[in-house]
Amino acid sequence: MPLRPESSWAHAPKHAARARRNGLKKGATAILLLAVLVSIVWVTAFRGGSKTNARTRSSTGSIGSVGSNAGGSSGSATTSANGASFNVKSWMASLEAKVKGQPGHLQPGSDPSALPGPILIADEGNSRLLLVDPKGRILWQFPSPGNLAPGQTFVEPDDAFFGPTGSDIMATQESQFVVTEISIQTGRIIYRYGHPGISGSAPGYLNNPDDAMLLPNGNIFTADIKNCRLLYLSPSSSSPVHIYGETTSYCYHQPPARFGSPNGVFPMANGDWLVTEINGDWVDEMTPSGQIKFSTHPPGITYPSDSNEVSPGVFLTAAYTSPGVIEEFNQAGSLVWRFDPTGSQTLNHPSIAIPLPNGNVLATDDRNDRVIVIDKKTNKIIWQYGYTGVSGTKPGYIDEPDGVDLAPPYSLLMTQAATMGIPPFEPAGSPTPTTGG
Repeated sequence: MPLRPESSWAHAPKHAARARRNGLKKGATAILLLAVLVSIVWVTAFRGGSKTNARTRSSTGSIGSVGSNAGGSSGSATTSANGASFNVKSWMASLEAKVKGQPGHLQPGSDPSALPGPILIADEGNSRLLLVDPKGRILWQFPSPGNLAPGQTFVEPDDAFFGPTGSDIMATQESQFVVTEISIQTGRIIYRYGHPGISGSAPGYLNNPDDAMLLPNGNIFTADIKNCRLLYLSPSSSSPVHIYGETTSYCYHQPPARFGSPNGVFPMANGDWLVTEINGDWVDEMTPSGQIKFSTHPPGITYPSDSNEVSPGVFLTAAYTSPGVIEEFNQAGSLVWRFDPTGSQTLNHPSIAIPLPNGNVLATDDRNDRVIVIDKKTNKIIWQYGYTGVSGTKPGYIDEPDGVDLAPPYSLLMTQAATMGIPPFEPAGSPTPTTGG
């Protein structure tokens, strides 16, 4: 999403270490009994560990803890750190059951059938994530009481996407210079790259990251706007596994050697990645290894944001301007469809638009404090959560929502999991910039 002024700062979190349980009680008097108990504990631990796909998360400036998402693309069930099965579909059903019969909080004229299911909103101004159903009822919120460890912060998330299995959410906190992974099973932060409130370009630091994507192999792909680069990150490495473009504060369009303030990198159906560059208004198709297939200008806009693929050869972007524009265009840069209403419906800095399964478009209209669905046939807004131009925290209100994703099984990365291009790089001693190979 867009580059934002750095108006909010957070203290670096102090992560409380989890105490280990040794399974033994003080006061055991029989040495033989003690040995037997120790043996049992260790055997149990090893058996439990062999049944889990959990990863140990640690990096410079990050949380060192156990992650709960594993590879795979079905998204129906994953294995937690303690070996217990977690079913995303059942989790969603339980949330929906809790609000059954309750009134919704949509704007008049909204049609709940416009959405295939709930949506995830990055409610940046309220420093929270919301899962909202098609009737406008809040199903889930992060953080809720008890979600954050002592001293831990979660400030101004501007993007959030479910991972390929649906069991984790990757949030980008652009103004805080961190990307954060959240387990929906535990409601806890399980991984973070960057230092909250501190920008930089050295290993472990970011400078306005954007649109972090969790890949099927557990690694992360993200744009790093003010460092003029794209990063391939791994929880097993304190440094980027690979840097696409030159790390610099002087951004301009010359991919793959340089990128002009990249603010989005989204998966394509052919395994490539669609990169959006603010400077020069460019959209590029890039292979996982860093080769550029094409570069084009979205027509008639000056600030493209979060461009993504609608179908082969057709792309969707939002113009982060006022008045705002949402449009589809092709590889040649020709206009396919545009939404730029006037009057009371004028867009004010929309930052992401994603295609819906029925062909319509889900989008954030950031500074109008609303999330909308647009009917492409009529060019009308047919669903709206949030009061136009009025921010708030009560149900039905949001404050400058900057990111949106569909909930499983329709979420962006779940639908792309089988074809998602994985960068062909492994953690090494030191990262090297891409030169096109």
